[in-house]
Amino acid sequence: MAPAPGGSAADLRGRARLDAFRAADPAGGPLTTDQGTGVGHTDDSLRVGPRGPTLLEDFHFREKLTRFDHERIPERVVHARGAGAYGYFEPYASCAEFTRAAFLQDPGVRTPVFVRFSTVQGPRGSADTVRDVRGFATKFYTSEGNYDLVGNNFPVFFVQDGIKFPDFVHAVKPEPHNDIPTGASAHDTLWDFVSLQPETLHAVMWLMSDRAIPRSYRMMQGFGVHTFRMVDAAGRGTFVKFHWTPKLGVHSLVWDEAQECQGRDPDFNRRDLWDAIASGEFPEYELGVQLIAEDDEFTFDFDLLDATKLVPEERVPVRPIGRMALDRNPENFFAETEQVAFHTANLVPGIDFTDDPLLQARNFSYLDTQLSRLGGPNFAQLPVNRPVAAVRTNQRDGAHQSEIHSGTNYSPNSLGAGCPALASTSGAGPGGTAFTHYAARLDGAKVRRRAESFRDHYSQPALFWNSLSHWEQRHVVEAFRFELGKVEALTVRRRTVAELAHVDTELAARVAHGLGIAVPEGARATAYKARSPALSLEHPRTAGAPDSIRTRRIALLVADGVHAAQAVAVRERLEAAGAVVETVAAHGGEVRGSDGTGHAVDRALATVSSVLYDAVLLPDGTPGAAASGPYPALLSEPGAARFVRDSYLHGKAIGALGGGAGALRVLGVLPDGPDPVPGVITRAGPAPGADTEEFLRAFAEAVAAHRHRDRPPPRVP
Repeated sequence: MAPAPGGSAADLRGRARLDAFRAADPAGGPLTTDQGTGVGHTDDSLRVGPRGPTLLEDFHFREKLTRFDHERIPERVVHARGAGAYGYFEPYASCAEFTRAAFLQDPGVRTPVFVRFSTVQGPRGSADTVRDVRGFATKFYTSEGNYDLVGNNFPVFFVQDGIKFPDFVHAVKPEPHNDIPTGASAHDTLWDFVSLQPETLHAVMWLMSDRAIPRSYRMMQGFGVHTFRMVDAAGRGTFVKFHWTPKLGVHSLVWDEAQECQGRDPDFNRRDLWDAIASGEFPEYELGVQLIAEDDEFTFDFDLLDATKLVPEERVPVRPIGRMALDRNPENFFAETEQVAFHTANLVPGIDFTDDPLLQARNFSYLDTQLSRLGGPNFAQLPVNRPVAAVRTNQRDGAHQSEIHSGTNYSPNSLGAGCPALASTSGAGPGGTAFTHYAARLDGAKVRRRAESFRDHYSQPALFWNSLSHWEQRHVVEAFRFELGKVEALTVRRRTVAELAHVDTELAARVAHGLGIAVPEGARATAYKARSPALSLEHPRTAGAPDSIRTRRIALLVADGVHAAQAVAVRERLEAAGAVVETVAAHGGEVRGSDGTGHAVDRALATVSSVLYDAVLLPDGTPGAAASGPYPALLSEPGAARFVRDSYLHGKAIGALGGGAGALRVLGVLPDGPDPVPGVITRAGPAPGADTEEFLRAFAEAVAAHRHRDRPPPRVP
C-alpha cells in the first residue's frame, strides 16, 4: 500500500527515492509469476487428471510455495509457538493385516517419539490460549527410519489444494499494513478470504467451536487430517485416517476464560504440559485408525482425497492400535523443540501417500521450509532430528555439515566396493527392506482443475453443526459474533452470513442477529441433516472417563479464621486423588486459623486468577472472622469475590464447607431455596466426618466432569 500523500518536504523526498522500488499497482494488470508471466489460474495445481498427483513441472505452484516457505527467517512461518516432549509409542497387537511398518508389529517394542504441540497463526511471542487450530506433530524414531505424523487438533483443513495454502495463511496472518492482530483470526482479511472461499467453512466451524481453545495439550485430540494409505507385506493397500485421543478426555476452555488466560499466564498450555511431565503425570494418547478398503473408495458422498472432509465414525469406526506416553521434557528448548523438523514425506515402509492435493503440496513445502529455517540441507543431523536407524547416503557437504565422511559418494561405484549397497525391495524385517511406493495406476490429461467430487462445501459443515450439543452450538454462534464483530467491512460480514445460510439458516440467523444485519432473502441451506454424535464434546469417547481428578488444579480459598485442620484434611484427600491443590489468600505468607495456628499460603490473589484453576473450594471457619460486617473477611476483597463468581460463570466446580456456603449465597452463586445448582457442592457441618467424605466424593465428581454448562445466572448481590 502506497503511503498517504502529504508530510514534510523531507518526507516527500524520502518517498520519492523509494518510488522506483514500489511493487506494481495490483489493480494495474493481471496476476503474474516472479518472471512477469501471466497467471490465469491460481486455485488448483497441475495434476494428472482431476484426482491425480501434482506434477513437478508446475512452475507456478513451485514458485508460489517456495516464496511462501521462505517468507520468515528463522521463525516458523506457521506453528511458530510450540511445546515439545519425548516419549514412546507401543502397539497393542500386530497390525500386519494392513501394514508392514515394523513399529506397528510387536507390542513388546517401544518406539521413541518426540511430539510438538503448537498454535498456528501467531509468532513465538503470542499467547497459548488464542482461538486457533493446534498442531499435533509426532516424530517416531523407528527401526526403519523416522516417520512423521504431522497433524492438527482438527480432522479437516481450510483448503483442498496446497496451492491455496499461502493465500489462506496470508489472509489469517496479521493485516499487512499494521501487523495487527497478533495470534487472532478476528480481522478483515481472514473473513474476506473465508467469505469468498466456501471450502474453508468446515474448518472454520471447528475454529469457532470450543475445539479451538483446548484446556490443555494433554486434553486435546490429534488427527492426521489427510487420507493416507497403509500397505501390507504383499503390497495390498488400505486407506487410513489417523486419530490421537487423550486418556484424560477432550476438554476446552470457554472464550471469556481463554482471553483472560492470555494476560494472566500467556504460557498456560505450555506450562501445563511441562509441569505435568515434571511431576510424573505423563500424558497418554491412544492411536486409532479408520481403515477403508480400496474397493470402497467411491462409496462415500464426498471424496476421500478432500482434506476438508472427515469420515464419520458412525460410518467407519475408529480402531485403537496403540498408545503413546510422553515422559520426558526437553533439556534445551532451542536445541530440541525449536530445531525439530517435521515433514509429511518422512515415511517408513508400510505407510504411503494418496493423491490428496493438499498432502502433495505439504510433501514439497516442508522440506523446502526447513532449508531456509534451519540454514541448509543437514538439519537431519541435529540430535532431535537424527534417526535411530543407521544412515548411509551419498549426500555430502553443505552448510552445517557435522559428519566426517569417507569413501566414495556416488552410485554405482566399484572403488568403494559398491557401498552403500541398495536396500532390498523384497522381504520383511527391520533394517533390510527398501521403501517401495505403492503401485497405483494413473491415467489422465494434464489439467489445472479440481474434481467434481470436491465441489460440495456445505454438507459437512452442516454435519458438524447438527452434531453439537445446544451449549456447543451457542458457543459457536457467540464465536462468530465476536469474530465478525471485529470485521470493519460490512460487505465481508454480510457475505460470510450468506455463506453460513447455506450451512444452516438458524445458525446464520443467530449470527446475523448479533451483528445487526439480515440474512439474505431466499437463502437456502443444504438439505444435509445427518449427525455424527462422536463430533460432540459430550460424546463418551471424546469426553473420556469422568472419574478422575488427576492433574486438575483446585484453589483452596482461605482467610484468617479458616478451619485449619479441615483445610489440611481436605487438601490431603484431594492431592491423594491426584489433584494439584494450592492455597490462595488475599496475601502471601500465612493466614491465622480459627485455632490460632498458622496456615501456609501458596499464592496471593494478586498473582493468580480463577482462570488458572479447574475448581475452587471454600473451607469452613471464615464467617465471623471479619471485625466489621457479616461477610467473611476474604470476600471483602474484590479479587476473591471475582474469583468465585468467574468460576461460577465459567462452569467450574465450586465446593463450600460450613460457613463457606454462606459466602456463596452472599455472592449470588448459591440460591436460598432447596434446588441444587449443577457443580456447586456444599456441606453444612463444621468438622471433618462422614458427611465430609460424602462431600469430597461429590466435589471430586463435579471436578472430573470438567464444566457444568446449564447453570442459572448468578444473582446480583
